[in-house]
Amino acid sequence: MADLEIPSGSQMLQQQQQQLPPPQPMRLEVEPSTSSSASTNAGSSSSSGAATPSSSSVTTVVVDVIATTAAVVDESLEPCKKKPRVDSGEKCQSPCKEQISKGVTTEKLEYRLGGILCCAVCLDLPKAAIYQCTNGHLMCAGCFTHLLADARLRDEVATCPNCRVEISKHQASRNLAVEKAVNELPSECQYCNKEYPRNTLDRHERELCEERTTRCMYHRIGCPWRGPYHEVQSHHESCSHPNKSGAEVMDILRVFDQDIEKEKKMYNSIFDLLSYENITFNDLQLKPYRTDEFVHKLYYETSRFSAFTNQWVVKARINNNQRDPTQSCQRQFTYQLILKTKPTTPLDISFVILKGPFGDMKLCPKIHQFEFTEQNNESPYFTLPLVDSGEANRLLSAKTIQFRLIAFRQ
Repeated sequence: MADLEIPSGSQMLQQQQQQLPPPQPMRLEVEPSTSSSASTNAGSSSSSGAATPSSSSVTTVVVDVIATTAAVVDESLEPCKKKPRVDSGEKCQSPCKEQISKGVTTEKLEYRLGGILCCAVCLDLPKAAIYQCTNGHLMCAGCFTHLLADARLRDEVATCPNCRVEISKHQASRNLAVEKAVNELPSECQYCNKEYPRNTLDRHERELCEERTTRCMYHRIGCPWRGPYHEVQSHHESCSHPNKSGAEVMDILRVFDQDIEKEKKMYNSIFDLLSYENITFNDLQLKPYRTDEFVHKLYYETSRFSAFTNQWVVKARINNNQRDPTQSCQRQFTYQLILKTKPTTPLDISFVILKGPFGDMKLCPKIHQFEFTEQNNESPYFTLPLVDSGEANRLLSAKTIQFRLIAFRQ
């Protein structure tokens, strides 16, 4: 089969023009008059020019006919696309285009730098250390440890959220230049809405701001007032708590005494434990492991250590063995003490976890007690009293968790 040739647009236009009949000029025919009238009106016709057609009138008629024919040709062809209407008197309504055309921007330099120096994860300016991957993408310390913690929970390699290059505590580095630059950028006070350098903002909000929230000086006897600092003096003059009777004040003080008694009880128990005959302490390391289940769960365990002529192990898990801890923003550790040898007699053990000399764990120590027997050799899981969820992420990002375990036996 022979190839079919498809004519182009210009060829089709030429074919349509060839099919149309060529425009014919219109001729003006004048009927001849009688001899008598011609001889009589010879002088007047020559003077007025009405009887004989002139060359200009014939040309005008021919031009009109040609224009009419051209209009018919144009209607038979495809019309061209219309261009959008542009009003010459209307100005550009987009300020961005106007700024780009002029090469000038009204945005302040500190705001533009804030968008450049922000964390690649939370998109906020870092308040502490700033880390960067090998390609230079910035991450604040909290997001950096959170990425490492998520990778540890998923049993994956931590990667940069921008370029997907591998990151770790050894491969990522701190960017001191960016840290110093961020500290000099202005930030808005949450109370007075004025701008101050970030390195002085904390002191301003804590001690200097006139709008900072302050409690009444009589809050220890029950005054609940809280307000701006510049109003505290006027409140002191009108506060009614200094004029309350002793009986009313004593009822309020009993509530404070209950909290103080709890703290005193903990310290007294520590002094009692220090008077026990058998006291031992061990500096341990929690190392990460995976279960043999279909969905491998992360848990931590120490090596065996000796205490009270027996072998022991500390085991820890995340979010009380939650199925997928990566779906929770609040994370915590729970741990238990396990006896690995068979005891000859029941062991009544009190124990507490501290950060120790080799660790940097931030926690509020709490003492626990359990009686170990041959049938019951595992203590229940106790919550590791960390200061916040961010500390749990920081511990998850580390290869090992170092701590000190102090055990007491009477």
